[in-house]
Amino acid sequence: MIKISRNTILSIIALAAVVGFMVYAENTFNPYLLRILNLCAVYTIFAVTFNLVYGFTGQFSLGHAGFAAVGAYIGALLTMSPTQKQANFFLEPIVPFLANIELPFILAIIIGGLGAALVGSLVAWPALRLKGDYLAIATLGFSEIIRVLLVNMQPVTNGALGLKGIPEYTNLYWSWGLAAVCIFVCKRLVDSNYGHALKAIRDDEIVAEALGVRLSYHKMLAFFTSAFFIGTAGVLFANLISTIDPKVFLFSLAYQIVGITVMGGMGSLTGSVIGAFLYTIFLEFLRPIESPFNIGSIQVPGIPGMRMVIFSFLLLMVILFYRRGLMGNAEFNWDWVVEKVGSLRGLFGGRGKVGDGPAGKED
Repeated sequence: MIKISRNTILSIIALAAVVGFMVYAENTFNPYLLRILNLCAVYTIFAVTFNLVYGFTGQFSLGHAGFAAVGAYIGALLTMSPTQKQANFFLEPIVPFLANIELPFILAIIIGGLGAALVGSLVAWPALRLKGDYLAIATLGFSEIIRVLLVNMQPVTNGALGLKGIPEYTNLYWSWGLAAVCIFVCKRLVDSNYGHALKAIRDDEIVAEALGVRLSYHKMLAFFTSAFFIGTAGVLFANLISTIDPKVFLFSLAYQIVGITVMGGMGSLTGSVIGAFLYTIFLEFLRPIESPFNIGSIQVPGIPGMRMVIFSFLLLMVILFYRRGLMGNAEFNWDWVVEKVGSLRGLFGGRGKVGDGPAGKED
């Protein structure tokens, strides 16, 4: 007789509930709510992959906006119809080999991810020789180079005009399906021997190298994996908002990703998901303050950008009072949930082992 553990049963129930909610939301929610949920998934991928590079490997990279741009443009060009491309490239014709290409969305996602991974590897090869702030500045510079190339490669990217009329293929199934794959792959990688080597590099590169860890190989592995999933998120993003241009991928996007990850907790994939949800939903909740509104008899003028000011202040509060973020480096743990919810203890019998932190044992 096969014995199924309590945690497995809870995971299956939770997965079924999430899938059921996605199906219900996709068929019931209005486009505005659907866009918010899709953006939560996109930012989840951004934060999880940044956490892989910085939180688990200790390499402070700010090149994520550039890699997302590569994936977004590749995905857009591969999914747009020849008619849409012709309508966009009216100042200068598109290069012939891209003019008539139109691929299924799944192929565009894969190719977009591989393209971003290739660019990420080319950036990482020289940049990962640097450490700390120097690495951050170098990768930020490469990201800006990518953006400048997008502006000037008119026959390929349509320059500063960007691309419009991108098919809106992204839905909850694609976005959260890919987010689940990203979390699963990163979790398996972190828990494997490769993950232990990445954490050793994060803690002390000299000691890790003395223990036989190949620094360049493992750094490149983390960077390649991160860039691939960032590229796929870029494809989802382009096919969600249906129009992109180089200004969408300014360095401010990289700072937003860093803020989400720090808020959730460096070294916690669970924290990255929580941070992505809080960031996306909270910014939408604050959107009205950028328009004129009344407080009693006092009229307050709208101030563009005030949402980011308030979010930055709250992020500062999190850093001051939760220095390691909301989750630290702890992960979600069913044992902690069962311990807190007494009714579940009675349902399954026994109380299981409880982790050290608020969501399980930390690394």
